[in-house]
Amino acid sequence: MKLDPLITQIIVATNFDHFTTSDVRSLYLSLKNDNSLDPSVVRRHIYSQLLKLVKKGWLNKVVAKKKGFTRFSKTDSFNVNALQLKETMLPDSELDDGENKKQQLLAKLNDYKNEFLLSLGESEAYKDLYSELPELVDEIQPKYNKARDNNTKLLGKIRAIEGLLNQDKLPENI
Repeated sequence: MKLDPLITQIIVATNFDHFTTSDVRSLYLSLKNDNSLDPSVVRRHIYSQLLKLVKKGWLNKVVAKKKGFTRFSKTDSFNVNALQLKETMLPDSELDDGENKKQQLLAKLNDYKNEFLLSLGESEAYKDLYSELPELVDEIQPKYNKARDNNTKLLGKIRAIEGLLNQDKLPENI
């Protein structure tokens, strides 16, 4: 089954469950960082990808009776390993040095994106906890601030690497 690698990256995050298509779209657009993308087209693309996982039995689709919102949740048979992007890569000896560096940058970019998703989920959880338990503001606020700072740093790292990768030609010595 062929899935969009960025959608896969988003939904395999351990703290990402009970989500809507719009939740995935928001993260997708944030990580993609491409202003030319039409959000409604992206949402339809994501929805079709999620339906593939429903057919496979890896996601449940629940339509709320009120307002008809559709939420997805992972099933017990959700298989992270089968979903993970399996990049076919030549052994290092067969790659020229520039291609090897590009692969290293891509790997680092994916690591940062995964960290960003986890950190984003953490800051959202603190925000929800603050709403539910305002009496714990003194304990929650510093942790929320730290998570938000981490989000900013990770987003900066992601943009830096994407900036390098989006250049027409990477310098030979990177």
